[in-house]
Amino acid sequence: MIVVTTENIVNHTIIEVKGTVFGLTVRARGIGKDITAGIKGLFGGEIKQYTSMLEDARKQAMERLIENAEALDANAIVMMRFDSGDVGQNMSEIVAYGTAVVAVPTN
Repeated sequence: MIVVTTENIVNHTIIEVKGTVFGLTVRARGIGKDITAGIKGLFGGEIKQYTSMLEDARKQAMERLIENAEALDANAIVMMRFDSGDVGQNMSEIVAYGTAVVAVPTN
């Protein structure tokens, strides 16, 4: 599956637009991560537990995005983006979205 953040794919022609696709995941922060984050917040620096959690969430959102596009018989996704937000007090939502297309190599 070709996934790009651009409107077009280099050396390809889009011959069909299948529609909007997305992958969504919601992750809860554990109390241990919240305590560690609170301590780190006092001294500054990267909170590696949250970074790891968000990286995993983005990977899962991408996997679900690709599954959604494959279900539409697309072979590429253009204009892919991520969005995130908070759900409740200790949950984060990550969404990967884009447009599923059929693209063929140009000669």
